[in-house]
This record gives sequence, C-alpha cells and structure tokens, in this order.
Amino acid sequence: MTTALDNVSLTVRRGECLGIVGESGSGKTTASLAMLRAFPLTRGKITYTTEEGPRDIQGFNEKELFQYRKRAQIIFQDPFSSLNPRRTLNEILQEPLVIHRMGDSLSQAARIRELIDLVGLSPRYLRRYPHSFSGGQRQRIGIARALALNPEFLICDEPTSALDVSVQAQILNLLKDLKDELGLTYVFVSHNLAVVDYISDRVAVMCKGKVVEVGPTRQIIDNPIHPYTKALLKAVPEPSLDHKLDFGSLEGTSSSDPTQWPAPYRMRYTTVPYLVEMETDHWVCAPGMEAMRDIVGLGGSHI
Repeated sequence: MTTALDNVSLTVRRGECLGIVGESGSGKTTASLAMLRAFPLTRGKITYTTEEGPRDIQGFNEKELFQYRKRAQIIFQDPFSSLNPRRTLNEILQEPLVIHRMGDSLSQAARIRELIDLVGLSPRYLRRYPHSFSGGQRQRIGIARALALNPEFLICDEPTSALDVSVQAQILNLLKDLKDELGLTYVFVSHNLAVVDYISDRVAVMCKGKVVEVGPTRQIIDNPIHPYTKALLKAVPEPSLDHKLDFGSLEGTSSSDPTQWPAPYRMRYTTVPYLVEMETDHWVCAPGMEAMRDIVGLGGSHI
C-alpha cells in the first residue's frame, strides 16, 4: 500500500498564493484535493478558519459542507474535459448559481455577464458550446465558473500546463489580477518551478507524498537547500547557453528516491518527515533529531 500523503503540514495564509511543486506522483494534487474534502482522510485534519474560528473540514456536516463549497473552488488542469460539451457557456456559468440557489433568473443573468467581463470574454459567446472555444478561452470559462459563487479560496490545479506558452502567460496574468482585485487566496499546483516563481508568494516542494522544503518563493529559488529542490531547479530552462538543462538530475534514483538522498536528508520509507527551520520561515525536511543537529545544531525549531 502506498502512502499518498505522509505527515504533510502546510499553512495557507489569507490573501497569499502558496505554490505546491513537484514531479508527477509527488502528491501535490492529492494534497490540494484533500483541502476541498474531495475524499476522506485516513488520519490528520485540515483546518479552515471561518467566522466562528478554526474548523476541521472533516467534521463538517452536510449543510456546513454545502456552505464550504461556496468558499472553496477549483480550477482544473484540462479546460476541455472539465466542461460539459452539451451545455452552452451561459448554462455552464448558471449551473453553480442554480445548485446553490443564488438569486433569480434576472440576477443570475447579471452575474453571468459580470463573470464574463472579469475573465475577458464577450457576452456574444454565451450561446456557444465548449468545442468552439480555444484552449485559452476554455480555461477562462473554467476560471469564471470557479468564481461564480464568490469564493475566497481557489485551488489552481496546473491550470496552464495544457496551454501554449503565450497563452499560459495570459492566464497567469489574469489569475494575478483577479487575486488582487477580488482578494482571493490561492493554492497553485504545478510541476514547473518557473511558473510557481512567477505567481506564488511561498512555495512548498513535494516528493513521494512528503513536503521536503517550504518557504518564501525568493528564498526557495535563490537559496534551495534540499537536494530534490536543487534538482528541480536544474531542470528549469533559462535563455542562456551557460545554463544547460539537466534532465538527468531527475532520472534514476538519485533525486526522486528519498533513500538515495545524501545525509542528512536521507529517509527510509517508514521514516516520519521532520521539518527544520533553516532561516526565517524557510523549512527543510530532515529525518529525525540526529539530522536536525547535523544541520542547525542543538535547539533547532520544528513543526
């Protein structure tokens, strides 16, 4: 049996964008879907701060979970398969409003036109079906649908990975503008550190279901500490012949296998992950007290 998430401990602060990065199978999408209570947890808890204070979403009853769905929404990776091909754009955007009984038909129509304007589409598209839109337009529709219920928290599950590079930039800029304009909080999931660097305030790096490094984006990019984070950065393309791509750094067992990491980061699969604070708000996974003493000396902090 595989442990999808192993002692993952993350904090998402109101109004920020937390990037979760890692290769395929690292657990980043599983972690983000758990935040939406898309499936039950075998252990642990996910705390969300409401007007009544911190609440474990696993304890929400049916009515509370229904209300939580308004607060927390998701933008999917594939903008085509996430849209119903038999519904027009108007019907796609109206559906969440109908399900949550938000307003009458007139107010719903006004809200739909407001959403269309927010994401940069024209009202004349409302009678069109998903197949008649480009990839970038379909993702804008996905973003508009996610915003329909006025959420405060958005999961962005690799929302640009299926798009052309030029369109990726447009969608990223749109997400940044919406975050500032609407006061949103993001969890941005990606395998691309360059994308995460552009949009995120803090970054969590995951491997094999474990958080191996987390901290402010600039600290992670400019001063990576964990060997897995360093390997990910080597695979990020740069427009310079002096920085050749090193895809081999992620192949084999050296970087993706915790049992092959150099001391003091090496972990057995039964070892409980342990985060040590290397500098202010910059945490790195170290397996146990002996490793912590090796890195920071006695008295190091942990979470």
